[in-house]
Amino acid sequence: MMNKRVAILATNGFEEIELTSPMQALKDAGATVHIVSPEKNEIKSWRDGNWSNKYKVDKHISEVTVDDYEALLLPGGVINPDQLRTDEKSIGFIKDFFKHKKPVSAICHGLQSLINAEVVEGRKVTSYHSIRKDLENAGAHWVDEEVVVDQGFTTSRNPDDLPAFNKKVVEELREGKHERQHA
Repeated sequence: MMNKRVAILATNGFEEIELTSPMQALKDAGATVHIVSPEKNEIKSWRDGNWSNKYKVDKHISEVTVDDYEALLLPGGVINPDQLRTDEKSIGFIKDFFKHKKPVSAICHGLQSLINAEVVEGRKVTSYHSIRKDLENAGAHWVDEEVVVDQGFTTSRNPDDLPAFNKKVVEELREGKHERQHA
């Protein structure tokens, strides 16, 4: 999988394991992974109800386009997606992956940003149970499964599902663009 580049879009308050575990799986598969953020320099993670480690931001959101990457990953955490969903550049970046039919993956609360990007209508998804109604109200078909793949769009519920999620994220990246991927 050399030469495949993945953007992990995150900001302060991301669930640490939901970024680090998929990032490691992607790197182990040979992908280049960048943390992209509306923040500059570094972002702080959240773990077990407390602030945790800081992570270097590889690229500011203003420095990247969909053409720079083959896939997008959105970790959860309650604070992270709540901040991203109000950032116009982040929402535009997310929408572009769907427009270009590239794989997009989101776990836990990470799907909240996708609601604001208006890309979940008609899609089969899963997420953390507390945002089920939000997704259904946005037109998604929500199911309670550890991982769901809908034409290159991979979603998962929580950190317990990371082994299955990571496997599918890598698989979808290997498959590349999905002509039936849609917003």
